[in-house]
Amino acid sequence: MRLGSLQKKFLILLFGHLSLGLCYTRGQRLAALREMDKEWEKVDEESLRQSIQNLYKNKLIDIKETDGGKVKIVLNKNGEKKALEYQLEKMEIKKPLKWDGKWRMVLFDIPHSKRKIRDALRFHLKRMGFFQYQKSVFVCPYQCADEIDFIIEFYQIRSNVRQLVISEIDNDLHLRKIFKV
Repeated sequence: MRLGSLQKKFLILLFGHLSLGLCYTRGQRLAALREMDKEWEKVDEESLRQSIQNLYKNKLIDIKETDGGKVKIVLNKNGEKKALEYQLEKMEIKKPLKWDGKWRMVLFDIPHSKRKIRDALRFHLKRMGFFQYQKSVFVCPYQCADEIDFIIEFYQIRSNVRQLVISEIDNDLHLRKIFKV
């Protein structure tokens, strides 16, 4: 099923509401709320109404009526998964102004029975700017633990993936040229 950009945005905004519970500090919650508020302001009401109907038809949201007669839109499990997919598509590694001199390595050993997940992990790592050091070893010079944890949880491959932060590597000059650090 293909969703329009407004439907994707709506799913992500609903998911954003759930992710507020994952924010550790008040500042993080406020930043997330400000970002969600900015996106809501851009939405046309009629388009939103149609998008909600389509999301309901596609079984990504549930619509419930409360005791007070208000309508409540709830993201269901299918909708959560779809919203996570869109978050995954948008994910990128932020480059700091100054490199801290450490390399981040992601190593994985995913069984052949999960080949599609293994290929998806490689795809995401390359898309985010990692260098493929070996078949199942990727390198990046920037902090990325949160992003990698998100991917690991999404695909449920925690036991198959390791993350390393290293300060020395024998081909440091070659990697510095690749990443221009």
